[in-house]
Amino acid sequence: MQIDVLTLFPRMFEGILNESILKRAQENKKAKIKVHDLRRWTHDKRRTVDDKPYGGGPGMVIKPEPVYEACDALCRKNTHVILLTPQGRTFNQKIAWQLLKRKHILLICGHYEGFDERIRMLAKEEISIGDYVLTCGEVPALVVIDAVVRLISGVLGKESSLFSESFSDGLLEYPQYTRPRIFRGMDVPPVLLCGDHEKIEKWRRVQSLKKTKQNRKDLLNEDTT
Repeated sequence: MQIDVLTLFPRMFEGILNESILKRAQENKKAKIKVHDLRRWTHDKRRTVDDKPYGGGPGMVIKPEPVYEACDALCRKNTHVILLTPQGRTFNQKIAWQLLKRKHILLICGHYEGFDERIRMLAKEEISIGDYVLTCGEVPALVVIDAVVRLISGVLGKESSLFSESFSDGLLEYPQYTRPRIFRGMDVPPVLLCGDHEKIEKWRRVQSLKKTKQNRKDLLNEDTT
């Protein structure tokens, strides 16, 4: 999979893309991630990417010219262009699995008061990571990259862990414990020590349902209750 990112702040990606799983995924050639400075596609001395909105109002709007020229240079026939914007559909694990099927993704990070509306014509879809306002689209882009890349076959040491995580079956993950067995008077549930895998799986299912009902009741439906 190849992921390109179009941004005004390329240095924001340096630390996260060069640590942990994302670093290993790139070193092992499971994912190719490139970050591009939008200002490369400007033609004035100030490298201007924004301007005042027509009709007045606060803030600045990203101009269409540099974004279109960047897409002309970076896009291929199968490129899936995504705008990171509050107006997009809310990102979740289901969307992450859908994006995994794409061979080439181009993430365009918003900033200021947003995009010139004509830029939306370039996008296959728009994605938001939640109903709140961030300074820029770089953080959402990193969220999408991390969520998708870790799903690539061979990226995680044990791929079976993908199917026991929160949201993998529509529920939050069950409680996890490790050594020591007793810590400050708190004991590990006896069922996890019994060696009966069927009982353990049933216990985990019940705990997932309880935790989901307590913290994210909106995820429950008739099939899971």
